[in-house]
Amino acid sequence: MSIPIQTLHLFPVLDGMLIELLQSLSPEDWKKPTVAKMWTVKDVAAHLLDTNIRTISASHQYSGKPPKNINSYRDLANYLNHLNAVWVEAMDRVSPQQLIQMLEETGPQHYNYLASLDPFAPAMYSVAWAGEEQSLNWFHIAREYTEKWHHQQQIRQAVGKAGIVTPELFYPCIDTFMYALPHNYRNVEAEPGDEITIVVSGKEGGTWYLLKTNNGWVLGKESNGNTISTIIITPDIAWQFFTKAITPQYAFNQSDIQGNQELAKPLFGSIAVIA
Repeated sequence: MSIPIQTLHLFPVLDGMLIELLQSLSPEDWKKPTVAKMWTVKDVAAHLLDTNIRTISASHQYSGKPPKNINSYRDLANYLNHLNAVWVEAMDRVSPQQLIQMLEETGPQHYNYLASLDPFAPAMYSVAWAGEEQSLNWFHIAREYTEKWHHQQQIRQAVGKAGIVTPELFYPCIDTFMYALPHNYRNVEAEPGDEITIVVSGKEGGTWYLLKTNNGWVLGKESNGNTISTIIITPDIAWQFFTKAITPQYAFNQSDIQGNQELAKPLFGSIAVIA
């Protein structure tokens, strides 16, 4: 059985590029704001370290104090946002040089643990933004990849250094983000057989089809020939609306919508992060 989205081999590549990027930053670069709300470049780097360390700790069957009263997606988001904020605040006293050193040390450990997982076994954590209560490891790993990709991209955007919006690195990220669409469209009405075509432009992008069936919306890469709405977006707009870096209205205004405008609008409210 083939893995739907192959991302595991890209972790060392992305980690290596992150270390190279961070080592190139000036003291002023570390203080620059990012699109991640109130986080600076240093804060985003600290969060990436947290991602590594939490996963490594989970591999030791340790996750800290269990959360209380997680009864909804909003409860989960609030809990994770609190964990993230506490970590970033504590890491304020850690130097950029220490951050780089710890990222270098934990990156391979993080990768080795993910590589040890059976891709088709149940994951420890579900991909909640896709509406799943139980996910397979390959999807969990792909979700982890999107976290590493988009946070590094936030840093690169803040300091004006390109490098990871490439077919090799960007496409697996946006391909994973698209899995948010059937869940996000679950309450959108359309006739069975109606199809939405989503095009992310450029050599880094691709084409996806969202088909309305009697049992909900289904994501695919082949058309049924009954497209009633076509949405064309740039890679830069795509990754930013999926991660709440820009507003849905701004993303809509910056995109090319052909056909049914109302059916296109929910796309821009789709989120592929816990927020």
